Amino acid sequence: MNPPMGESLRRRDGILAARTGETIFPWFGPTFRFGVGATREAGFECCRLGMTRVLVVTDENVAATGALDDLRRTLLADGLQVDVWAGSQAEPTDVSIEAAVREVSGLAFDGLIGLGGGSSIDTCKLINLLTTHGGALRDYVSAPHGAGRAVPGPLAPMVGIPTTAGTGSECTALAVVDLTETHVKAAVSHYSMRPAVAIIDPLNSLSCPPAVTASGGYDAVVQALESLTSLACADRPPATSPGQRPVYVGHNPISSMWCEQAVSYAGRFLQRAVEDGDDLEAREGMCLAALCSRLGNAGVHIPHANAYAVAGTAVGYRPSGFTVDRPLVPHGESVIATAPAAFDATYVAAPARFDRAAELLGLPEQRRRDAPTTAVGDWLRDLVAATDGPVSLERFGLTPDQIPAMVDKAMAQQRVLVCAPLEVTTEVLTGVFERSFAPA
Repeated sequence: MNPPMGESLRRRDGILAARTGETIFPWFGPTFRFGVGATREAGFECCRLGMTRVLVVTDENVAATGALDDLRRTLLADGLQVDVWAGSQAEPTDVSIEAAVREVSGLAFDGLIGLGGGSSIDTCKLINLLTTHGGALRDYVSAPHGAGRAVPGPLAPMVGIPTTAGTGSECTALAVVDLTETHVKAAVSHYSMRPAVAIIDPLNSLSCPPAVTASGGYDAVVQALESLTSLACADRPPATSPGQRPVYVGHNPISSMWCEQAVSYAGRFLQRAVEDGDDLEAREGMCLAALCSRLGNAGVHIPHANAYAVAGTAVGYRPSGFTVDRPLVPHGESVIATAPAAFDATYVAAPARFDRAAELLGLPEQRRRDAPTTAVGDWLRDLVAATDGPVSLERFGLTPDQIPAMVDKAMAQQRVLVCAPLEVTTEVLTGVFERSFAPA
């Protein structure tokens, strides 16, 4: 016999009142098309979304490849009008975004496509936000770097088409931007920012040079590892309301499933993709790694917080293998530079998940047994050395006397540090930066 309704409701209320941790995790999975040749279905998706005149946001490098021609052909074949703005820059800044909005303001588009790496897709998201709702970029940037204003409503329909396998921006609800005056990376984060559809075509990544392939791959594997080892959802305080629950919700069973797939794909294919750009199987595997890392994105933590500090401090660095018009640190390079030491330091907080990650990366059982606390970090160190990545922060022209400044900048990234599986103190970050200055 069921209990009386009043008693049942009181029981529910009591259970909820006794909660000490979060018991709810949402999963807003993106809509996507994946596979070789998927670009040629972009016109169909744009029409389905109600677009008639499309603005394609890309950069000059991508515009010079077959990816743009292939996309334009399918859009025109489906009766769409097409404008192309190819002014996106690597690691977009507040200045470049504001200039982009001015340059496209006279175009009468009703939908957008971001074609390129994470920088072009993030630029497209921010153009969409500011042309739809107006205001200044800083109005929407997360605190403490901006006002943290919520996106007031839906944006114009947008499709994300990546030409790299890394950030997964085509599937995310945020856009990252450099603030030029303070040399800080900040983000606009809101569920409305996620593209309506992602189209992931491994053919588009065949044009990536080795350094760009490596940097994107670093980001994919590290963000998957961060999410897999992030603070558990149940260990975070309950959201005060559904609208206040953060985009990064913490480790949960659904995120774990996807991130394990991402780690496995990266372990098999990342180095292959760097060494042979025409290896289509490796390209497809890394596209899957990037996609899965974002489908399971429970939250990045110390490596990403440190990456923003590294990029904001190494202001004179010019990366080799990239076509850029100014000094910058590619995001994937800045992320992986301290990731090995960060994972060494956080192993103690999530040993079972780190052990599982080491297994998925393909490390032999004996090696995992001999050095469990550094197994994941050592795999990353080997990868970086084999793919000409940053084995030391000295690569960026940084010196140990800059550690206190970088720690301060990383500590300001509380949006991501709250996802770490342990309490992040200045001492923890100092140790990670110190161990990232010399190869192990």
